[in-house]
Amino acid sequence: MSQTRREFVKNSALVAGTSILAGRSPEALAKTYLDAASSDRLKLTFSPYTLELKHVFTLATSSRSTTPVVLTQISYGALTGYGEASMPPYLSESQESASAFLSRVHLEKYDNPFELETILGDVDAIASENPAAKASVDIALHDLLGKIMRQPWYNIWGLAKDKTPYTSFTIGIDTPEVVRQKVKEAAEFKILKVKLGRDTDKEMIETIRSVTDKPLCVDVNQGWKDKEFALEMAHWLKDRGVVFVEQPMPKSWFDEHAWLTERSPLPIMGDEAIQRLEDVPRAHGAYSGINVKLMKSTGMREAYKMIVLARSLGLKVMIGCMTETSCAISAASNLSPLADWADLDGALLTKNDPFEGMKVIDGKITLQDWPGIGVKKI
Repeated sequence: MSQTRREFVKNSALVAGTSILAGRSPEALAKTYLDAASSDRLKLTFSPYTLELKHVFTLATSSRSTTPVVLTQISYGALTGYGEASMPPYLSESQESASAFLSRVHLEKYDNPFELETILGDVDAIASENPAAKASVDIALHDLLGKIMRQPWYNIWGLAKDKTPYTSFTIGIDTPEVVRQKVKEAAEFKILKVKLGRDTDKEMIETIRSVTDKPLCVDVNQGWKDKEFALEMAHWLKDRGVVFVEQPMPKSWFDEHAWLTERSPLPIMGDEAIQRLEDVPRAHGAYSGINVKLMKSTGMREAYKMIVLARSLGLKVMIGCMTETSCAISAASNLSPLADWADLDGALLTKNDPFEGMKVIDGKITLQDWPGIGVKKI
């Protein structure tokens, strides 16, 4: 390939309509781009960012009005992939720890960006923790590869764009007046997710039921400390139109959750107890299903594996999120056609989202047809 043509292909970034690339398969397009960028190397950059929330967000154990994140970029030739680490304070990561971890990631040593197993395996091996920081690399790399292939990831995985579920909208613990206002703001959503785990649980549900009869799911965030009480609440919640209960008791209580799951009239979903792929077999028998989140799983690649394994074990699957920008939300949304339920409203809870990506239309996850994870920086 001549130097002139090499530069033309590189700088075109595989834009649709370029005559050289018209009609080529994703594999052929990828090879063409790799040939053109053979002298380039992967380059990772990152910066801290603070997400501001529209409302104070209260869980069973904490409240906050902001969420710290770290935004990542991986460049290769003329293309850039975007990623994100979101780190709510109740988790063990921070902007400082994520930045320290990312400073140890050296992607320039890899010749082929498609070697996901090798690259992400090496990143995972740098330290035992830091799942959100690892996810920020994984997401940016997936975004980059999708752009090289000129395909969104739901296409690459062979998933149907129109099979996405409705997403729930989260109602945090608050006063009855504020809860009613939040429900009104969520008018377009078909299902609501209610945070429980305090002594106001029944008041929360009754307040919501005073203004809507929409299906509800509840997330207790480990707030209930007695299995008999949890069973009693499961029956009470079923009578009030609740669909499932998420992480009702402490994450280490596998035996208690198995007891509850066997007797509960509602599915019991594991969240904090199920972090990564190795945890999925432990969920079988203890829970009805699992909540997969990119910030727990270290990103899209392991999340996909978790879902496949969960399905093979007969477990239900929910795809969830932290409070995140549209970058991480859109990445997770590419997996949503595989899920029974989705809770991907994290970006909608914020007021300074720096990305445009997945849209919620009439309550349904609506994927963009842009290559990669489907985001654009605003």
